[in-house]
Amino acid sequence: MTTMTEASVREFKMPDVGEGLTEAEILKWYVQPGDTVTDGQVVCEVETAKAAVELPIPYDGVVRALHFPEGTTVDVGTSIIAVAVAGAGGAAPEAPAEQPAAAPAAPQEEPKPEGRQPVLVGYGVATSSTRRRPRKSPEGGVPAPAQAARTELNGHAAGAVAEKPRPLAKPPVRKLAKDLGVDLAAITPSGPDGVITREDVHAAATPRTAGPVAPVVPAPAAPASAAAPASYDTARETRIPVKGVRKATAQAMVGSAFTAPHVTEFVTVDVTRTLKLVEELKQDKEMQGLRVNPLLLIAKALLVAIKRNPDINASWDEANQEIVVKHYVNLGIAAATPRGLIVPNIKDAQAKTLPQLAEALGELVATAREGKTSPAAMQGGTVTITNVGVFGVDTGTPILNPGESAILAVGAIKLQPWVHKGKVKPRQVTTLALSFDHRLVDGELGSKVLADVAAILEQPKRLITWA
Repeated sequence: MTTMTEASVREFKMPDVGEGLTEAEILKWYVQPGDTVTDGQVVCEVETAKAAVELPIPYDGVVRALHFPEGTTVDVGTSIIAVAVAGAGGAAPEAPAEQPAAAPAAPQEEPKPEGRQPVLVGYGVATSSTRRRPRKSPEGGVPAPAQAARTELNGHAAGAVAEKPRPLAKPPVRKLAKDLGVDLAAITPSGPDGVITREDVHAAATPRTAGPVAPVVPAPAAPASAAAPASYDTARETRIPVKGVRKATAQAMVGSAFTAPHVTEFVTVDVTRTLKLVEELKQDKEMQGLRVNPLLLIAKALLVAIKRNPDINASWDEANQEIVVKHYVNLGIAAATPRGLIVPNIKDAQAKTLPQLAEALGELVATAREGKTSPAAMQGGTVTITNVGVFGVDTGTPILNPGESAILAVGAIKLQPWVHKGKVKPRQVTTLALSFDHRLVDGELGSKVLADVAAILEQPKRLITWA
C-alpha cells in the first residue's frame, strides 16, 4: 500500500468572506470523506454575520476529513477540511484508505487563543462553539503536535504580527471604543479567551472617580442568570440562539441607537399620481421585463432629493471629528429574510437610469430572498430605504444603519379621504418617516429632504424637472 506523505495533505481554512468578519457557521457540507473534489468545486455553505456564502475548494484531490460538523461556528483561519492532493507518488487516490490515520487532523485545528491570536479577532459565540468540538469528537488530541501544526499553518503571518498582537474584540465593540475614544490596546479584557467586551470599553471610558463603584455589579453575576434557562418549560417556550445575521443586526442596532442621536420626522402624502405613473411605466417598452413598483419611484425620488441636498449623504467620523460627505450614493434596501433583516445596497445608485435602477432593485430582492446576498453587497451603504408598508404598517421610526446618516421608512399606501382641488375625494395616501443623525443633519436639512421626496411622489413630473 502506498503511504500518504504529509506534504500531500492540504488543509483548507475558513476564509474571511465578509471583509473583517471573524467567524462563520457551517450550514451544510456538500462533500464527505472519500469524495473527489476539483479546483473551484463548492464544498460547503457557511453563514457569516452578514450572509450565507458557498465556499469553493482551491485545489484538486480527495477529501480526507471534515473537521467540524454542520451547525458549528468556526473562527476565520481555522482549518475546516483536509484534502489529499496528488503528490509525486500519485497518493491522492488512496486517501479513503488512509482516512482513519487522518482523524487527529480535527484536534490539530482545535481553536485556541494561543497560536492564532496574531491573525484572528475572537467572537464570543465562536469561542464557545469551537471549544465544544473536542468533547464531541471520539478521538483524543495530542497537545504538542497540535500546537506545532497551528504554528506551521500560521507561518509567516504569525511571526510578522507576533510582536504586536491585535486586541481581541468584536467589530461593534471596536466601533464603540472608537466612538468613545478608548484605546483597545490599553484595556484589560474580561471576556472569555481574552476578548474585550462592551463593559470593558465603558469601564475604560468612565472617569476614575467612578472606579470604586464598578465592583458593586460584578461580571460573574451574569453566568448565574444564564444557567437558569436549563430548566425552562420546553412545552411552553422555545429558545432560539442569536447568531449569524440576527446577532449582527442586534449588535448593529444597539450600537447605532446609543451612538447616533436619532431624530425622526413624518409627512403624509398623496401618491395617487405616482401609482398612475407606475402603471404607465409597466406598459413602457423600455421597462419590459423589469420590476416596476412604487418602491422604484420612491427610490428615485430619494436619489433626486439627495442630489438637491447632498449634505444628507454623509457619515460621522468620531475619531477625526469630521463630517464625511459622500459624492456617491450606495442605496440600501432593507430586506426581511428567513435568516433575519439584511440591508444590501445598490452601488452608485445616483448614476443609474430608471431602467437600470429597476434592474438593480429586482436583482437585489431576488438575491436576498434566495439567501445568496454577498457580504460585499452589504458593505459601504450611505442611505437606506425600509418599506414597512408591505406589512400593512402605516409607518415607523427606523434606526440608522451604522455609518449612515439617514433612513427613509415608507408606510402602507391606502385609499383615504383627501382634500384634492378643494374637494374631499378618495386618494392613495402614504406616510413617510425620515430618521437622521442629528450630529450632522439638522432639522432644516432633514426637513428639506423629506419634503422633496414627498413633493416628487405627489407630482412625479418633478423627477424630470429636478433630476
